[in-house]
Order: sequence, then structure tokens, then C-alpha cells
Amino acid sequence: MNALLEDIYAILSTTPERWQRLVGTLPIGLLTRPPATGEWSALNCLQHLLDAERLLFPVRFRAFLAGQNLADFDPHQQHAEVDAQTPAQLAATFARLRQESLALLEQVKDEDLGRTTQHPKLGTVTLAELLHTWAAHDLNHTVQAERALMQPFMLGSGPWRSFFRDHENGVPKE
Repeated sequence: MNALLEDIYAILSTTPERWQRLVGTLPIGLLTRPPATGEWSALNCLQHLLDAERLLFPVRFRAFLAGQNLADFDPHQQHAEVDAQTPAQLAATFARLRQESLALLEQVKDEDLGRTTQHPKLGTVTLAELLHTWAAHDLNHTVQAERALMQPFMLGSGPWRSFFRDHENGVPKE
């Protein structure tokens, strides 16, 4: 496995562990607390990551390998089966699905990274670009969740609050 694939595999393999630790440790009120109007709670981020693991990245990965074009994906579409699960169930389901995805990733050969296909909005894309996006997506929504978790603590930090201004949700950046 080349360095790019090793890095992506490392990122993708750590995300489920991080989420299992978060939902196994933090109270539900903190996980579900919306950080600001229109922003996602930590739990919303986990639900979205699970949707992406079920309906987006492995599906697109398989399409690449089969030489098929990619279908569009609506990240705001709600899925009742995800909403009905507890945080621990969501994290466990995500971990199980991610193990399946990691097994897929192990099949990639260096020469596969240059494969191209058509995205309905972005045009021609490569498998390497999809894999970069998958890792960045994991990190983005985990950081987003952690930022949501930070909000009540930043608000209560008194004179130290100014150190966290870059992380406040719903506050215009200067």
C-alpha cells in the first residue's frame, strides 16, 4: 500500500474509535445540544457520517471500480432508521460499516488511483480525489462535532473566552 493509501486508511480507521469513545463517555444532553441555529449537534454529525458510510463513499468507491458514473447525493436528506438509533447504536453501526469499507480500501492498487469517472456536478473526478475527500469528510465532521461540544464550555470560560473566538458557532469571524 502506498503512502497516500496508508494515510487515508489511518484516518478512516480512527474515526469509529473516536466516535465510540465520545458517545460512550459524554452525556446525551451534550451530544444533542445544538451549538447555534442552523448548526449540527455532535449527534447530527455522527448521523451524517453514518449516512455517508451507508449511502455515499463505499457506493461511489464501488462505482469507480465498476467503471460507472457517480450518482448525486443529498447530505441533508433525513433517514428515519438512523434517527431511531441511540448514540451507542449509531457508533456501533458506523464502526461495523467502516470495517467493511476498510476491507474495500485494502483492494486498491496504485494504478487504481488514477481511474476517472463522471460526477453529476463536478465533472471528471479520480479515485484518488474521492479517497482524499473521504478522509477530509471524516475529519471535517468530527471537528464540527467537537466544535459543537466546545460551545457551552467556551461560553462559560469567562476572561479566557477570547482564546476560543475562532471556534464559536454562530459568531461572525472578524
